[in-house]
Amino acid sequence: MPLLSFAILRGRCRDCGCRIPLRYPLVELFTALVSLLLYWHFGPTGAFAAYWMFACALIVIAFIDLETGEVPDVISIPALAAGVIMMSVFRLDGASNTGWAFLDSIAGILAGGLMMLLMGTAGELIFRKEAVGGGDVKLMAMIGAFLGWRVCVLTFFIAPLTGFGVAMFMKIKYKAETVPYAPYLAMGAMVSLLWGNRIIEILFGISS
Repeated sequence: MPLLSFAILRGRCRDCGCRIPLRYPLVELFTALVSLLLYWHFGPTGAFAAYWMFACALIVIAFIDLETGEVPDVISIPALAAGVIMMSVFRLDGASNTGWAFLDSIAGILAGGLMMLLMGTAGELIFRKEAVGGGDVKLMAMIGAFLGWRVCVLTFFIAPLTGFGVAMFMKIKYKAETVPYAPYLAMGAMVSLLWGNRIIEILFGISS
């Protein structure tokens, strides 16, 4: 309905005629497409509901970071807590018992947060300025809460692959000093969520 309304109104507010920013229909479109993809992948299960919430949080965070350059703690921190609970209740990692699922979620938080923190520290030593924001550290910890430590580590390495080309373009074309990183973490997390275990199995021969 929001997309249909946007098209009928030709991208303008019905009351004042001001142009509606394109990010609004894009958020609606991405949410709808990702919802369909998750439903196709998981079916009508508790895992679908949990990962749908996870994906919605990623989409909102990514667009906020694109616009403001900040990752909102008001989304990432509550979602991190929800990830621990849902990982344990629905055993999203496929664990045979709730205890192992809980431990995998905690390990994912630690792995995600520490990897981003180490990357930021190394970047500061090399470039003599802040390389990774605290919001990105919390976002990666949130991703680890939902995906567990193995798939979280995979996300850490996939994210630069999705963002390197865009970052270089922005640097060369617009002389951008910083590039929002949350959208690439979000894309890496979605790839890892849907195909991470298969990728790990292909690369290392480790099945989930």
